[in-house]
Amino acid sequence: MQSVAESPPKRGKRKPKFGDTRNLFASLRDHLASGAASLADIARLVAIGLLADAAVIYIARPGELLELAATQGLNVSAVGHTRLRAGEGIIGMVAASGDILNLADAQNHPRYVYRAEIGEEAMASMLAVPVKRAGRTLGVIAVMSREARVYAPVEVESLATVSMLLAEILAKAGATDMGEEGFSDTLPRRYSGHVLAAGIARGQILPYGAPPPIARLLTDDPHAELKRLNAAVETANKGLDKLFSANMPGGATSTSRDVLEAYRMVTQSSGWLTQIREAIEDGLTAETAVDKVARSLRDRMRRIADPYLRERLADIEDMVGRLMVALGGMAPKPERADGYILLVRRLGPADLLDWHSRGIAGIAIEEASASGHAAILARALGLPALQVDRGAVETAQEGDPAILDAEGGTLILRPEPAVTEVYDRALEARTVRAAALATYRDRATVTKDGTEIKLMLNVGLALELDQLERTGADGIGLYRTEIAALAAGGIPDVAGQAAEYGRVLDRAQGKPVQFRTLDLGADKLLPGEAGSGEENPAMGWRSLRVGLDRPAILRRQLRALLLGAQGRKLSIMFPMVATVEEFRTARDLLEAEAARIRPAPEELEVGTMLEVPALLFQLPGLLAEADFISVGTNDLMQFLFAADRGTPELVDRYDTLSAPVLELLEKLVIVCQEAGVALSICGEAAGRPLDALAFAALGITCLSMSGNAILPVKAVLVEADLNALRPVLRELRRAGAAGGSIREPLAAWAREHNLAV
Repeated sequence: MQSVAESPPKRGKRKPKFGDTRNLFASLRDHLASGAASLADIARLVAIGLLADAAVIYIARPGELLELAATQGLNVSAVGHTRLRAGEGIIGMVAASGDILNLADAQNHPRYVYRAEIGEEAMASMLAVPVKRAGRTLGVIAVMSREARVYAPVEVESLATVSMLLAEILAKAGATDMGEEGFSDTLPRRYSGHVLAAGIARGQILPYGAPPPIARLLTDDPHAELKRLNAAVETANKGLDKLFSANMPGGATSTSRDVLEAYRMVTQSSGWLTQIREAIEDGLTAETAVDKVARSLRDRMRRIADPYLRERLADIEDMVGRLMVALGGMAPKPERADGYILLVRRLGPADLLDWHSRGIAGIAIEEASASGHAAILARALGLPALQVDRGAVETAQEGDPAILDAEGGTLILRPEPAVTEVYDRALEARTVRAAALATYRDRATVTKDGTEIKLMLNVGLALELDQLERTGADGIGLYRTEIAALAAGGIPDVAGQAAEYGRVLDRAQGKPVQFRTLDLGADKLLPGEAGSGEENPAMGWRSLRVGLDRPAILRRQLRALLLGAQGRKLSIMFPMVATVEEFRTARDLLEAEAARIRPAPEELEVGTMLEVPALLFQLPGLLAEADFISVGTNDLMQFLFAADRGTPELVDRYDTLSAPVLELLEKLVIVCQEAGVALSICGEAAGRPLDALAFAALGITCLSMSGNAILPVKAVLVEADLNALRPVLRELRRAGAAGGSIREPLAAWAREHNLAV
């Protein structure tokens, strides 16, 4: 290794607050082009370029060790002798975590480890960056200064770019990948996660999105690189145009197009493209500049709590991948991916639809939310999707066998034969069960005692409307109008909303549709609408409360619904109603809009969700005003038992099949029948066969649920004799009068009568 003086680099008075990135990259390019550059040269140039007093480069060695490989400004004699274990000291911590550390007072950091032979006593601040290649840590590069300061973002980004260049050099120098805790890549691995779209898939893993190492990082012709970038942007946009113009699944194009157009608007914004162009002007190749901006976005994403802002960044990273493919810095997607399980860090809406068209069987995503674009579209497409813990992308290899259990919330890489056997039997049983259920599609839902039940769909995207035909549902009992707004990133104008609602009614082909007005707030925030900081947002400013406080938004939606109906029957229900006065005010707004719209609906039904227990004590007044009531069991349960439904510890503590809930529902059935007001249930409980059976026995003859629940519920109801069940249910309720669940004894009775609950 070339000898380097131990003294810090000479320079004049420090005028700028940070170094000249362009000169740093130009110097590195020249030294690398000469073929004689060493790690010591790189350390020296980095220290000069970032106006640091010292720089160090550590390389990974076998046994999860980090060895000092080069230094500038510290003791050269320590090179090759100073070693740290992964996790030891600040350098070891950066290597183990893969995160950048930017410390103004490094020596007082709790993980700081003193090494006398290095001679770093005079250094105060430190910026340390991991050196990674294909997701594996090969070393660490760090700069230090005597002055206590936090390094500027441009310096952090510059050192991160140098670390990209170092990755290939360290790999050639014999760096050992610091694997995750020494696990072999052939051993089974399990990753827990959260279900985004239910289902189970078995197949080979297809990891995608991590580009191979960039062969050429620096350029001496920025103009040529800018031309390459512009050509790549044009190519990527043409690809998006082709994707957008393709027919959407199920023949529905409106909401999916809203999602994609919102995606286009974000990805074509000038801000992040300007950052890429500036990086090219600093001396980076187009691929390096794109990758640099992508790294910065990933770092920002981890620091943003708002899930919808994170979705916007995921959209941009989607476009980054398209640019890298167009630039030749990443392999294009395979023409077909039939039966593969896609494994990615993030996934935007355009990419999801693209992959779905290539035949993937399921998706595992490291960074996603249940209300994000990917989850919304995966559910609409019926594609199993799971958000998995970090680390899966780096561990998996293409072709690894895997099981995606997007019901149990687990991704199993390289499963053992016994595990595979269990899932194979389960999938085979599902296939047989699905074939048996399909025979119920065209049958009317009439119980053995002659009770007719209506089974309706809960949907929120036009993409889901093909489920009407696929399941034989009697109509749409809950159309969640806010889902399209969340997917599109904003509330469309009146014309856009009216077109959407009109298409829904067209697709329903005369079957009933109940539109719920915007149910925003709590866990459903539009981009840019930060939470208000409420301690309990589920009980705060949300749903109809927002609409009544911002009547212009509510009136625009009501106008759009009336216009979309085009003279047809229209059913509208309001969510989160707490008082009869709120319902009356909302209905007055609707009637004011209806008086202005022609043609008027042939019939206008106005109802309410029953979610707030206070309404139960106002039923005479409510039933005099409402045309129908739909019980939302999700919110009603959490308000009835004061149990936040998002708290894992409370998930199974309170049950819809318990005395308080069943008594409430029975009384509601009686008063609604006396008043001649239609009653239905549209919460998740309606889609559970055993719960649906109990509700039907209480006299609730309209249930609304997700599409995949329709046939299992129908199969149970048409085989049930409610006359035989009712006395059993009464006895079980008396036995459970203390508030306990009757689920187990009721399930035992159902199994005795060969009902598949």
